[in-house]
Amino acid sequence: MSHWILLTTLGVCSIIAGVLALLNPFPASLAVLQITAWAFLILGVLQAFVAYRAEKWSGKLWSLLLGIIAIVIGINLLGKPLAGLITLTLLLGSLFLVSGIFKSIVGWQLHKREYKAAVLMSGAISLIIGLIILSNFPVSAATSLGILLGIELISNGISAAALGLSGKPEKMTPKEA
Repeated sequence: MSHWILLTTLGVCSIIAGVLALLNPFPASLAVLQITAWAFLILGVLQAFVAYRAEKWSGKLWSLLLGIIAIVIGINLLGKPLAGLITLTLLLGSLFLVSGIFKSIVGWQLHKREYKAAVLMSGAISLIIGLIILSNFPVSAATSLGILLGIELISNGISAAALGLSGKPEKMTPKEA
């Protein structure tokens, strides 16, 4: 199978998954939580193991401590998924808000007009998303992560499909397909 067909198929699958996430935002939010929890748990175990095995390393204690903290976060997210959704949503809303503020500040300081508008628009979008999430908090915790996952999957799918189709040969013989 050709490279462009695989990339286009991946894009279409990502778009379908994104639509499904948008149609079912609560289960999609729980999926995001599970992935995040397992990432914390696995990375925490790996970091603690590496720190424990390290010899003569001045940051060994801090690295071990951070690994243990990541493990505890992962276990808590797995054990208390609804509380984890609330926590992750609060962090996400705050992250969008702070990111929007900083991008807006940077945007106003840019001297080149064509770049200034793009950065200011990005800052405004981040601010709006952060305000929407935080203004509906804690109700938004049930759906925000799933909706953002759906949007990201659709965005990535469109990009992958477009890249795949851009690599399609002009004329294909039956042998090339």
